Amino acid sequence: MKIGIIGFGYWGPNLLRNFSGLDNCKVEIVSDYRMERLDIVKKNYPSVKTSLTADDIFNDLSIDAVVIATPVFSHFELAEKALVSNKHVLLEKPMTASSADAQKLIDLSLQKNKVLMVDHTFLYTGAVQKMKHLVDSGDLGKVNYFDSTRINLGLFQQDVNVLWDLAPHDISILTHLIAEKPYSVNATGISHTNNEIENIAYMTVNFQSGFIAHFNCSWSSPVKIRMTLVGGDKKMIVFNDMEPTEKIKMYDTGYSFKTDEEKQRILVDYRAGDIFIPKVQTNEALTLMAKDFVNAVSNGGSPISDCYLGLEVVKILEAAQKSIKQKGKEILL
Repeated sequence: MKIGIIGFGYWGPNLLRNFSGLDNCKVEIVSDYRMERLDIVKKNYPSVKTSLTADDIFNDLSIDAVVIATPVFSHFELAEKALVSNKHVLLEKPMTASSADAQKLIDLSLQKNKVLMVDHTFLYTGAVQKMKHLVDSGDLGKVNYFDSTRINLGLFQQDVNVLWDLAPHDISILTHLIAEKPYSVNATGISHTNNEIENIAYMTVNFQSGFIAHFNCSWSSPVKIRMTLVGGDKKMIVFNDMEPTEKIKMYDTGYSFKTDEEKQRILVDYRAGDIFIPKVQTNEALTLMAKDFVNAVSNGGSPISDCYLGLEVVKILEAAQKSIKQKGKEILL
C-alpha cells in the first residue's frame, strides 16, 4: 500500500515516522509548499520523494491513500481532490471547517467506495480504551456527566478559535464513550486579542436523557491541565493525561438521595470507597491509528475513528461557534 502525505508541519513528521514503521505500507511521497520542510524529509528519509505541490500525489496512479495534515480550512478541497482521484483519505482533526463539507466528503467516499477516516488519535490511547471498557461494562452504572478541562498558555491560532483547536480531542472522546446523540450546544467565549478569535471558551453539550457534557478550553492559562471526569451513579473516572503512568483512576464514590416529604427537602447520602488504578496499554496511539487506517483500506471494515465520528465532532464545534457569537444561545443539533 503506497501513501502520500500532504503537509509536513507540526504533525506531519509524526505521521511520516509512524506510517514508515509499518510493514505493509510505504510512504511514497510527501508534499509541502515550503522547501525547508521538504529538506527535512530528504535528510531523514532519502527514499521518500518530495514535491512542492499536492497535485503530484493526486496524479500519481500508484498512490493508494492520501494523508492530509494541513490547516482545517484546506481539508475539504484536498480531500475532495484525493477522493476524485480514487484514493483513500485520512484527514487530521477536525475533519472539515463545516458539517456541510464533511457530509459532502462522506457522500463522495461512499460513491467512490473509499475509506474516509479522521485522525482523532486520543481514541487509540490505552487510557481512552480503558475508559471505553469501563463505561461499556457498566462498572460506572448510569453515566451522568462528562467534564473536560484542556488549558495551557498558547499557542494562539490565527484561523480558528480555542474550541476548534483544543476541544476536538475531548469531543471525540465523548462521542466514542457515549452512544447517545447530543441534543443541543451552549457556548460562551472571549477574545483578548481583538481579532474575534476566542482564546478562552466554555461549552456545554446537552442530551435529552439528562446526561450533560462540559468543556473548558483556554490558551491563556498559567498552567497546563489535561483532565477529564466521567461520573456514573456507581463509580467515577478521573483521566489525568499529565500523569506519566497513573493516567486513569476509578473512584468508588457516589451518592444516593431520597425525599423527606414531611420537611419537603432532599436527603443525600454520600459514599466514599476505594480508589482503583487500572493498568492501561502503553503502545503509541499514533501507531495504532495508522494501523487502523491501513487495515480499513486493506481489509475493509470501519475504523474506530471513522468519518461519521469526525462529522459529529464538526457538528458540535459548528454549533458552539454559532452559540458563542449569539452570547451563549442554545443551538439545536
